[in-house]
Amino acid sequence: MFFEYGKRGQLEVICGPMFAGKSSELLRRLQRARIAHLQYKLFKSILDDRYSETEVVTHEGSKMPSIPIQDPNKIVAMSQGARIVAIDEVQFLDVEIIDVIHALVKDQKRVIVSGLDQDAFGNTFGSMGDLLASADFVTKLKSICTVCGEPASKTQALVDQKEVVQVGGNSQYTARCLKHWNPPNR
Repeated sequence: MFFEYGKRGQLEVICGPMFAGKSSELLRRLQRARIAHLQYKLFKSILDDRYSETEVVTHEGSKMPSIPIQDPNKIVAMSQGARIVAIDEVQFLDVEIIDVIHALVKDQKRVIVSGLDQDAFGNTFGSMGDLLASADFVTKLKSICTVCGEPASKTQALVDQKEVVQVGGNSQYTARCLKHWNPPNR
C-alpha cells in the first residue's frame, strides 16, 4: 500500500528512462486520487512544452491539466488546500525543489514526482539522486530497448547532445538496454 490517507506526509518518486511510462503512472495515481475525492495540484517544469504548455501529456496521448512552473519556491503557496502535490519532469526544476518537496512532506502532503533518474550521459539527473535517497516509496520503471527488445534502463540520445538538459521526444531520444546504450561524447 502506498499511502495511509491522513496519517503523514510522504514522498513517492517514479523514475526510469525515456518511454518507460513515468508520466502515465503519475497520471494514474492522480486519477485514483480524483476517484477518492482528494484535492491535488499537478505541476510541471515550464521547460517541458513538447506536447502542451499547460497539460501533462504522455507519449500515448493521455493528458491532465497542470500548472507550468519555473520557480520551485512558488509550489508551496500554490499547493494550499491540496492533499496531494504532483510534479512531472521534476529533474528539469532547480535544485531548490528538494527543499520545497521536504517542506511539503513536513506539511503532511503526499508528494508524487516523476522524472528521469539518469541523463543521456548516464549521470544522475538534476535533483533526482537526492529525491530518490529521501523517498518513502520509489517506483523504478523500465522501457524496452529499441535494438533488442530487452528491458531498458538507459536513455539514448539520437541527436548530437552537448547539454544535459535538452527537452525532446522520440525524434531525439530512445530507450536502450545497457548492452546497446552508447553515451554521447561531450
